Amino acid sequence: AGSQMRKDAFEVYKPVVNVMPRVAFSFPISDQAVFFAHYDVLTQRPTGNNRLDLLGYAYVRNASNPILNNPALKPTKTIDYELGFQQVLSKSSSLKISAFYRELRDQIQIRNVAEAWPVTYKTYDNYDFGTVKGFSAAYDLRRTGNIRLTASYTLQFADGTGSDPNTSLSLLNAGQPNLRTIAPLNFDQRHRFTANVDFSYGGGNDYNGPVIGGAKILQNTGVNFTSILGSGTPYSLSSLVVQEGNMNPPGGRLVGTINGARLPWQFNTDLQVYRDIPLSFGKDEGADKAKKANLNIYLLVTNLFNNQMVTGVYRATGSPTDDGYLAAARYQDNINNQIDPQSFRDLYALKVDNPYNFGAPRTIRLGLRFDF
Repeated sequence: AGSQMRKDAFEVYKPVVNVMPRVAFSFPISDQAVFFAHYDVLTQRPTGNNRLDLLGYAYVRNASNPILNNPALKPTKTIDYELGFQQVLSKSSSLKISAFYRELRDQIQIRNVAEAWPVTYKTYDNYDFGTVKGFSAAYDLRRTGNIRLTASYTLQFADGTGSDPNTSLSLLNAGQPNLRTIAPLNFDQRHRFTANVDFSYGGGNDYNGPVIGGAKILQNTGVNFTSILGSGTPYSLSSLVVQEGNMNPPGGRLVGTINGARLPWQFNTDLQVYRDIPLSFGKDEGADKAKKANLNIYLLVTNLFNNQMVTGVYRATGSPTDDGYLAAARYQDNINNQIDPQSFRDLYALKVDNPYNFGAPRTIRLGLRFDF
């Protein structure tokens, strides 16, 4: 009986009560300036690795390097602080600056349970933590004539002990203990600039655009540009070229620190051309006017300039299309021993020229939206 799994080895999950207060303050210092602050707590229930898997427990003795779910995972928590100042610059524009600080608590990470019964295994626990801190400035120009403009800049530092639940898996597989080291998180983007410009003509008496033959040809028509310029997110550099095009690529050899290298800066612009067509139909009950609706026709062009958006690279080369394997001297004998070395080189080059290391190219959409 001592070698069998018993019912009393399990316990019923105790429901967790999450209190999520939000406190916001605003301190006007004049009719044109205000200080503001907020404190916010957000929680999220675990979205994976938390379902009881009895088969996993039943066959844990025979499993190689077993990883078990943890039904007792607690919700992850984010505590957000912000302090800022907003100043009116003119009748139609304002400037807002703020500093923010976020604590990421009870983040989920894999860990090793050594010398457990009946075997050592891995599971998931609320093991990780992180912080996100930074500064932002935003300029807002309300519609002035035909133009509306918003622009912002954000400086951010995001550090923590893991970017996802499996960040520590390679270390554990290499026989390392449950280490937690502060490093930049995968979404750590140091600089981000955004700008949105909208130019449009009104309708009726508000129209001030070109007129041809008495027709207001651009009535209720506009164009919108949204541009984003951002510095690169981090990745871990490797000093060892490995066959990353393999189905199960081996690990590299870390250079410097985890997430110590950066992807290139990214620039993207989206364009939208739109036209509103007011519609009217029927009569309101008891009223002498027609019901109103609106038909919006738009042309949306994402990645207007068709820029190459690099979202992932190979660790040894920093290239999104080449892992360095075909050119590495240490692998030439292995490559030349293939049935057809040239065919192998060609097909391998196609394999590592991974389209998923790039964002979407220019995309054009034509659509309709009906509001009533």
